[in-house]
Amino acid sequence: MPIFTQNDTSLYYEDIGSGQPLLLFHGLTSSSAMFYREINFFRTKRRIIALDSRGHGHSAKPGSYSLDDHIEDAAALLDYLELDSVDILGVSMGSYIAQGLAARRPERVRKLLLVATKSHGEQSSMAELFERHAEDFNGISIHDKLDKAQGYMFHRLTAVKKWQEKTAQNSPQLTMEQQGIASNALEGFDLRPKITGITAETLVISGRYDELNPPDRGRETAQLIQHASFMEFKRSGHAPNVEQPRLFLGIAENFLDD
Repeated sequence: MPIFTQNDTSLYYEDIGSGQPLLLFHGLTSSSAMFYREINFFRTKRRIIALDSRGHGHSAKPGSYSLDDHIEDAAALLDYLELDSVDILGVSMGSYIAQGLAARRPERVRKLLLVATKSHGEQSSMAELFERHAEDFNGISIHDKLDKAQGYMFHRLTAVKKWQEKTAQNSPQLTMEQQGIASNALEGFDLRPKITGITAETLVISGRYDELNPPDRGRETAQLIQHASFMEFKRSGHAPNVEQPRLFLGIAENFLDD
C-alpha cells in the first residue's frame, strides 16, 4: 500500500493513472474508498490521488487531531509527491481540507470542486443537526441518532445506502471511539479569513435537501472565494455525487477540463 509519514503519522493514499493530478478528499468517518465511482470515471484521463485522512481508512488513527492537522497532511502529500499543479475535489469534511489546502498553497491549486461544504462551524455538522431537531433526537442512543439522521441528510436514501455498503466493503470501519475523535477534530474551525486568498477557479455544489451542511452554507463559501460559482442540485441531499451521479460526473468533468 502506498504510504507516507507526516509528523510520525502513517497516511495511506491511492495513486492511479496519469495526467493532470486530481486530489480527492473524503468525508467524515469515510475513506478514499467512497470515491470508487469518481476514480473509475477519471482514471483514464487523469492521475487520481485519493488520501485516507488521518484517523480514517487505512491511515493511522491517533488519539486526537484537528482540521489543521488534516490540512497539513494534505500539504505534505503535495510536497511528498512533488506536485506543482493540482485540481482538488473535496466532499463534506474533505471540502474543508480542500479549502484549507487551496488557501495555504494557492499557487499549486488550479481548480477546486467543493461538495456539501461549509467554511466554519462551532461544532460538528452532526451535532448541529441534532440540536436543530432536538425534539426528534432526545432520549435515543447514539446508534439510533446516527441512523435517524440519514433521513435529514439525504434525499435518495436507497442510493446512498448502497454506496455506503460498497464503500464499507473496501475500507476498515471506525469504532465509535474513533468516530468521536474524528468528529471532535472539526469543532470550532473557521476558514473564512483564509479562503478569501484562494486563487483557484472554484465550483461549490450543494444538495437542496442537505440538512447537515445546508445550501446556504455552500453559498456563503462560494461568496467568500474570489473566482467561485455556486450550484444547487435539486434532487440531492448531503451526497450530490451519489444521489445524482450522472449529473455530478458530467458537471465535474466539464468544470475540471475547461
